[in-house]
Amino acid sequence: MLLILLGLIIFAAANYAIRNNSPFTRFKGAIKIAGIFIIAIGVLNACFKQIDAGHVGVKSLFGKIEDDVMGSGLHFINPLVEVKTIDIKTQNYTMSGIHDEGDKVGDDAIRVLTADGLEVTIDLTVLYRVVPSEAPRLLKETGLDYNDKIVRPLTRTKIRDNAVYYDAVALYSSKRDTFQWRIFNSIEKDFKSRGLILEQLLVRNITLPASVKASIESKINAEQDAQKMQFVLQKEKQEAERKRVEAQGIADYQRIISTGLSDKQLQYESIKANLELAKSANAKVIIMGKGNSPMIIDTK
Repeated sequence: MLLILLGLIIFAAANYAIRNNSPFTRFKGAIKIAGIFIIAIGVLNACFKQIDAGHVGVKSLFGKIEDDVMGSGLHFINPLVEVKTIDIKTQNYTMSGIHDEGDKVGDDAIRVLTADGLEVTIDLTVLYRVVPSEAPRLLKETGLDYNDKIVRPLTRTKIRDNAVYYDAVALYSSKRDTFQWRIFNSIEKDFKSRGLILEQLLVRNITLPASVKASIESKINAEQDAQKMQFVLQKEKQEAERKRVEAQGIADYQRIISTGLSDKQLQYESIKANLELAKSANAKVIIMGKGNSPMIIDTK
């Protein structure tokens, strides 16, 4: 379009020079040809529009949005038509309390009240994309700033509406996945009605009040101490059981020995021991006495 305007200006300047007998009158032919050439290039350039991969084009003629969608590739169009390019790839919108991490500068985390009246801070990322066939309607009804008009306000509102069904501690621990799924379902329908597809909703971080966080940490430490004590008690019980079994074994052994050995058995064992002593080459043994326990004298 700029080339067309530039060509028209050059062409008009040539006619003005002719009417006013300007020193450039002798170049009027060349100037007109240059103007026509630039206009022709501008018209040809305006007739072709390239749409990159992952985008669609929406045509607008004097402010009127046309319903047909231009896919990726090279298109021949009316030079007077303005083409708006819309990204249809997966996009993400992050609301975070960390500076420069989210789409908004500064603290953009979502602060909500839970069922027990506590304020919880939530960091969130929304993954979505534009429905290609709905691009003309989205442009007509919302415009290209659908992030600020649809994604951000709708997500923040639905999170606050659903957080009131959960206690702060449950939201932080056991009910986190349930909460995330509930938000996803409530937002998905609204996105779809506006020409957007919600792909995934990620609850990145949930921050509890300092007092609640301290209580949770104290509870966890107490539970760990209780588990440790249970382990110690279990170990002591096992050690006591081992000693009981050992004592029972000793008692059984003594009972068997006391009931199984007779006088003749003891005399036989004594004779065997004396024979072994007599066979020794390094000692001289004298056995005295006729009782069950004879006296043994070593003469070395």
